[in-house]
Amino acid sequence: MDTLTIQISNSKALKLIEDMEALNLIKVIKPASKKPKKNLSALLAGSITKKQADKFHTELKQMREGWERDTY
Repeated sequence: MDTLTIQISNSKALKLIEDMEALNLIKVIKPASKKPKKNLSALLAGSITKKQADKFHTELKQMREGWERDTY
């Protein structure tokens, strides 16, 4: 079984392809739409306030300092 990519230049050709698909001679596979992906930072920009971000940063810093201390 081969997979081909074709460009249809005539609406009559599309009808023929649809007819061949109806007869189970071929299967039309539509390409997945390719949306440009946004960076995660762009998606999350503005989702929290500057004050919240500063609070999270402070808490994260405290947690990291807790990991670095000697426990024994």
